[in-house]
Amino acid sequence: MHELEDRIKYTFKNQSLLDEALTHRSFGTPNNERLEFLGDAVLNLVIGRYLFERHNDLPEGELTRVRSVLVDQDGLTRISMDLDLGNYLKLGAGEQKTGGSERPSILSDAVEALFGAVYIDSGFESVERVIQYLYSSYLENTDPRELSKDPKTKLQEFLQGMRLGLPDYQVIDILGEAHDQEFVVECRVSTFDVAARGNGRSRRSAEQEAARLAYKLISEREA
Repeated sequence: MHELEDRIKYTFKNQSLLDEALTHRSFGTPNNERLEFLGDAVLNLVIGRYLFERHNDLPEGELTRVRSVLVDQDGLTRISMDLDLGNYLKLGAGEQKTGGSERPSILSDAVEALFGAVYIDSGFESVERVIQYLYSSYLENTDPRELSKDPKTKLQEFLQGMRLGLPDYQVIDILGEAHDQEFVVECRVSTFDVAARGNGRSRRSAEQEAARLAYKLISEREA
């Protein structure tokens, strides 16, 4: 746990909060669901405030779109990977066997729970520092106007600019129980012989992740 605290640049006064934030409901109770609820609200406020103060040229609609990209499952999953968070999670035997420590829905929830735990442990200023530290590279090195375009839109505009056909999206699999499903979608761009798969809690979010990966593959080939 001390290694994780080093990575987020925060030391918990109440270690049980950190333990709870990393406990999935499959492991038992108490688990991180309530902390996740709180962390989601705190994250939206911190990122919203940052964008409001740093980008006074952006209208409300674009601010909302940029924030939604930064705090969605994909953004949170990237943060979890930076922290290697999967190695710290407490999961039930079933989730362990099915790769729960690498599942975007579980990882993103744990990041939000971590933020909620920091907030409860020592208040808003502390969690704001943690969030801004973890998001610093994404916040400082990203053009917000480009970020406000979702991956499917960026991929479509790129292909249309080259007068190519639109990508094809297919649902490959649906994982989990009915109340906690995860979709696996493949985005295929035949012109570039690219097929990328994305996961998400909804078909739409899975399509967005697949489009993001497909666009990345194409951009690397074209570079």
